[in-house]
Amino acid sequence: MRAAAGIQLVNLAGPLVANDAAGSGEAAKDEASNDAAAEAARPEDGRGGDIAPDPAAGGAATNAPGPEPEAGAEGELSVMAMPTAEEEQRKAAAEAQAQQAAQEAAARAAVPVDDPAAAKAYAASALPARGWDASQLTCLDKLWTKESEWLTSAVNPSSGAYGIAQSLPAGKMALSGDDWNVNYQTQINWGLEYISSRYGTPCSALTFHYANNWY
Repeated sequence: MRAAAGIQLVNLAGPLVANDAAGSGEAAKDEASNDAAAEAARPEDGRGGDIAPDPAAGGAATNAPGPEPEAGAEGELSVMAMPTAEEEQRKAAAEAQAQQAAQEAAARAAVPVDDPAAAKAYAASALPARGWDASQLTCLDKLWTKESEWLTSAVNPSSGAYGIAQSLPAGKMALSGDDWNVNYQTQINWGLEYISSRYGTPCSALTFHYANNWY
């Protein structure tokens, strides 16, 4: 009976040891599997989860630091080129002064210079160059006194003739200068040329005027 019991005990212990060994083997297999999975998930360079995935593999960067912006030369130049408030004020003042000067010059140019005595003196100085003597000045004085009273701004209300020589249309005097509407010298230069080419002399022009009331 004892021997049988011993044999029974041995037989009973055998499955237990076998079961323990089998359990230990399964646990070892599970641990090995877990270690292999952890090793596969670990980045190759060993720096942990802070490493951004490879973009070529389709991963999205999470904590990877981006490149720091560089100070661009264009940005520095644009900042340096920006004018100061004082420079802007000086520029605006200079522009306003130039505009005012241009307006004043235009205003002076737009006002005809009515000076009959000066106009007659200028005409007298221009006659000898055309070969006309003092008698021609007398005829010219009568002609243009009747036409315009030697006024640079004289306008015929009926025809629109303008200036000392009463040019019609007035713009024809631009042949002698752009300031034909305000400068008596320009008007006289044009008038003398007109008389010379059409009538020959001021006295011939005056004779025609007496007959036709125009020349």
